[in-house]
Amino acid sequence: MIDRCRRALRDVFGYDSFRHPQEDVIASLLSGRDAFAHMPTGGGKSLCFQIPSIVMDGTGVVVSPLIALMDDQVAALRQAGVRAGALHSGVKFPELLQTERDYRARKLDVLYIAPERALKEGFSDFLRQGKVALFAIDESHCVSQWGHDFRKEYLDLPALMRQFPEVPRLALTATADPPTQREILSRLELRDPGIFQRTMDRPNLFYRISPKEDAHEQLLRFIRDKHPDHAGIVYRTSRKSVEACQTFLVKNGIPALCYHAGLSSDTKRENLERFVRDEGIVMVATIAFGMGIDKPDVRFVAHLDLPKSLEGWVQETGRAGRDGLLADAWMVWGLEDLFLLRGWIEEGEATPERKRLEHGKLNQLVALCESPGCRRQAFLPFFGEAPGEPCGHCDRCVEPPVREDATRPSRMLLSAIRRTGERFGGVHLIHVLRGKDNAKVIQLDHHRLPTFGVGAEYTEAQWRTWIRQLVATGFLRQDLEAWGALKITDKGEDLLFGRCGVRLEYLPPEEPKTRKRKGEKKAAAKAVSTGGDLEAALRKERKAHAQEQGVPPYVLFHDKTLFEIVERKPKSVQELLDVPGMGQKRVEAMSDWILSLVKQHG
Repeated sequence: MIDRCRRALRDVFGYDSFRHPQEDVIASLLSGRDAFAHMPTGGGKSLCFQIPSIVMDGTGVVVSPLIALMDDQVAALRQAGVRAGALHSGVKFPELLQTERDYRARKLDVLYIAPERALKEGFSDFLRQGKVALFAIDESHCVSQWGHDFRKEYLDLPALMRQFPEVPRLALTATADPPTQREILSRLELRDPGIFQRTMDRPNLFYRISPKEDAHEQLLRFIRDKHPDHAGIVYRTSRKSVEACQTFLVKNGIPALCYHAGLSSDTKRENLERFVRDEGIVMVATIAFGMGIDKPDVRFVAHLDLPKSLEGWVQETGRAGRDGLLADAWMVWGLEDLFLLRGWIEEGEATPERKRLEHGKLNQLVALCESPGCRRQAFLPFFGEAPGEPCGHCDRCVEPPVREDATRPSRMLLSAIRRTGERFGGVHLIHVLRGKDNAKVIQLDHHRLPTFGVGAEYTEAQWRTWIRQLVATGFLRQDLEAWGALKITDKGEDLLFGRCGVRLEYLPPEEPKTRKRKGEKKAAAKAVSTGGDLEAALRKERKAHAQEQGVPPYVLFHDKTLFEIVERKPKSVQELLDVPGMGQKRVEAMSDWILSLVKQHG
């Protein structure tokens, strides 16, 4: 059976070998044993259930939480000659009836279902009318009530699977810390499962985290400098900020759309379809957007606000570079983000235990943001991995931060906080320290304080970054009941009264607007553009054929495969078959126009 799986990998999907741990996961299912696969986004989780579904007797039933993901995967499987269908609320009635008939007649290899469909009364009776080869629970972290994307329907899936005790179960996820992994195994009732993990490291992603100054202007510079004409996702926390950001980008010539819960269903669907089918679109969205989006050529994910957890950040950044080519995970953050998120946690209706956990998860993300070392070394231990050597592919490795003795300015700040009664936020304190005699400072008589003007030698940007770091490292805290007023902690008291010192990241008085990493732009260009006229011709023709079929261009073949065609310039059907990602059915359907373009432009 495993040999048949290897042949399917080559003939159907166009790859010569499995990636770790795909073959081990498949072997577990073929033996009838349950399995749990924890692999990063873009790591090949789908093949772990698609290939055994093709070779086993019966149909692989795949539970997936998003319609867009199911539709994309069904379209891609059909392009590869795999008999696939889906049952969810977006399927038109005639197609739904045909899919059900095909399942009963055992003419389906893979059947995707929404969790709500799996729980409908009578669905288990329907499944008995065909034959279930395996159950695959995709995005299985949705079962975790403590996780970042809980879906209540997932808790009831074991009730369905219990009715098919002989059928192996596979749970898959891209982001789950060790406690969440244990919760998945328990809640989905996996029986002595094989546990397979691949490192959460995505070597093709460049991680960069910066202080938030003017988020929209910073984003515009980032896109213009590094990702002109590239597809990307920009995350913001509120509907209002999403719409403001999208409007700003459009006014500045960036093709951008927005996506949030306040839009009509039709608008959300239209914007999603444009983002998926067109190239070079930037989607500005709340975090409700993106889980399961199968678009492989997203070249960047940008966060203009702090996510709720490290786990969520990894999940969201993982939507960039699914094709394995170079991509950016870029974020700016400030104290206002931390104050807002802590307020949301405290105002929520969760139990004290849940709030404590959520504060802890947020603290882990803040620690990542302020870590002086390699980003990967900072977050991989969160997923139970050894940190390894510095990655050489993040902002901290390429541009190590300069940390200097900041005891003197820190004590200036702490003194200003104490002398103003610990009642004010960073903006007012900076005005006092820099000697700005505005109306508020004068009205409060703060221009008469000994600390007025003592920090005039430092810029506002320097003060902001030091305040942010002192909060992140526990010398200060924000009072959630006093609109974020800065309070001195016990640790801060030691600093104020000379019992300790502090070294903080140094921000130059005149920080350059853009800081390019060495070789970055050249490498990124190589990743997304390799072949001049031939590449342009292939893109144009691929888009035309995709439009005829009503599918995104990447469903025909990924950019990575396109670049391989440009580089190899195949002259025959056999040479085209050797291109990774093609496969027999794709070659049969597309060899004429691909080989013609290679001959014309090669």
